[in-house]
Amino acid sequence: MKADVLRGHLDGLLLATLDGRRLHGYAIIEALQRRSGGAVSLPTGTVYPALRRLEKSGHVRSEWSTVGGRQRRTYSLTPSGKRALEEERRAWREFTAAIEGVLGTTAAAV
Repeated sequence: MKADVLRGHLDGLLLATLDGRRLHGYAIIEALQRRSGGAVSLPTGTVYPALRRLEKSGHVRSEWSTVGGRQRRTYSLTPSGKRALEEERRAWREFTAAIEGVLGTTAAAV
């Protein structure tokens, strides 16, 4: 999948991946790949700055924990993050419905 297709949707993807879960950064990257059937593969240099930005905005919280015997920072949604995720999902449904109305038709409706 082209990187520019994901532009503007990174926050929503990260928030959705964390919905109901506490994950460390690399596990977030793996979950995105798995849930997208391999179509979304983001580099750590994209994910970690976005997680820090989401944490600074209050949508995500992080804490240190031991995962597999290693200290890792794990991330989870805050109540603000859950509200932001719902807004992202609403906006996505509106966007996809509008695009489907244009690209999904076979005959021009005038």
